[in-house]
Amino acid sequence: MAEKSRTALTILRRKQVEARTGLSRSTIYSRLKPNPKRPGDFDPTFPKPVPLGAKSVGWVESEIEAWLSAQVERSRGKHGG
Repeated sequence: MAEKSRTALTILRRKQVEARTGLSRSTIYSRLKPNPKRPGDFDPTFPKPVPLGAKSVGWVESEIEAWLSAQVERSRGKHGG
């Protein structure tokens, strides 16, 4: 009964992240990098992509879900609002 519980790691590709978050491709990437031309877009809490190959990345599904939950909590005023 001393079995290790292992959670499956699910990787989402960019189109799946777009569908889950409702964000466009350009908005996803602007959340990742500070840009003086669009300073309000950078979000240091947005999950970083994981390199999958030479030209491909993915995002950890649980990190995207946690980020979305935090956005909902913040919008609902859970921090004293």
